Amino acid sequence: MYWRSGIACLLLAGNALAAEGYIVGFGLEGDSADGLGAALIGDVAVGSKTWLTGAVARSAVDFPDRPSVDSWYGDLEIDHLFDPVGVSLGVSYWGNSDTLDSRDWRGSVYWRGDRLMLAGEYEYRDFRFDLPATDFFPGRVFRFDANGIGVTARIDLTEKVSLGLQGKDYDYGANLRLDRNRGLLQLLAFSRLSLINSLVDYRVGASLGVDTGKRYWRFETAMWKGEADGGTTRSATLRLTTPMGDRGDIEFGLGVDNSDLYGSVTILSVFLYFYGGT
Repeated sequence: MYWRSGIACLLLAGNALAAEGYIVGFGLEGDSADGLGAALIGDVAVGSKTWLTGAVARSAVDFPDRPSVDSWYGDLEIDHLFDPVGVSLGVSYWGNSDTLDSRDWRGSVYWRGDRLMLAGEYEYRDFRFDLPATDFFPGRVFRFDANGIGVTARIDLTEKVSLGLQGKDYDYGANLRLDRNRGLLQLLAFSRLSLINSLVDYRVGASLGVDTGKRYWRFETAMWKGEADGGTTRSATLRLTTPMGDRGDIEFGLGVDNSDLYGSVTILSVFLYFYGGT
């Protein structure tokens, strides 16, 4: 899972599920390129139309010729629905403090009708990148920022079938392609969980959800372009959510990436959700 966008989707779903209580989720994801990630999320209703959501995730990617690189992701968001218009504000941290990390702020406005939801989002990202020292370069700390604009739509085609569309574009304050032959290449790994995959030029995606009663199927497809390497990644994922007792669900995910950066990779994920409240 591309953690930053994947967790955001989970948080959006959590707000709906926790409308009158709370939801707690835990998940693991691994891929065929030795990437491994874990995430813990929580969503609680603090009023009839206000939700507070938090998430913590950790991922590790093994390199073939050096120690693995760990990264952390933390997110806190508050959401209020004025009905039919809602507003959400969020802050997050992502990365590895010894290599590349970012502190992000975002805000969104959305409109929610009976069968249609539309949202627009602005995000500001403040990056810190430690360029490693080499025999020909002393190394230094490089700072840059990015502004992102995104749109999201969800359409209920029928009572049991829904369509989701999303897109986001980033404008960076530095030309990262100029550094591709120096420190940025140190971040390359054969996994979607590698650090460099947070440096996205644009990302678009679509999803189709089908409710069959006790089971919920969701097919997701996405494409994104890397800002640092200029490569494109295409992804397809199938997810199945099924009940686990009276107050829990389990979700299985199986996906495939085809990337100019790290080739073809298979991804497997498992998430557990527990619900409480009235």
